[in-house]
Parts: sequence; C-alpha cells; structure tokens
Amino acid sequence: MEADDRTHRLLEEIRDAQREHLAEYRRVTDQTLELQRRIIARQEQVSYLYKRVVLVAGLLVACLLGLLLYVLVRQSDVLFR
Repeated sequence: MEADDRTHRLLEEIRDAQREHLAEYRRVTDQTLELQRRIIARQEQVSYLYKRVVLVAGLLVACLLGLLLYVLVRQSDVLFR
C-alpha cells in the first residue's frame, strides 16, 4: 500500500512539473509573439521612413540636375567657345 502511495505522489509530482513547464512554455511563447509583433510594427515604420527619404533624395537629385542643365544651357556660349 505504501508503494502505491509513493507511486501516486510521484505521478502527481510529475503531473505538476509538466503543468509548470507548460505554463512557462506558454508564457515564453506569448512573449515571443509580442516581440515579433513589435518588430513587425517597427519594420513597417522604418520602411515608411525609408520610402520618404528615398523620395525626397530623388526629388533633390532631380532638382539639382535640372539646375545644372539650366546653368549649362544659359552659359553654353561662355563655356563652349
């Protein structure tokens, strides 16, 4: 009878340990999912900022090229004699 009690207690301890492991696994999984959500949101923000910077830089380069072309055309008689 004592062996049955010890076996029963051992099985209960195993069950309790498995429950604790499962709870810890769920907690870590929830943390990981939350971090992934934050990372995705941050990547979307950086992507939006990157697109704006590229657009502004492209417009600036286009304006500078247009200005250079304008100066070359206006001063072509002086520059290309």
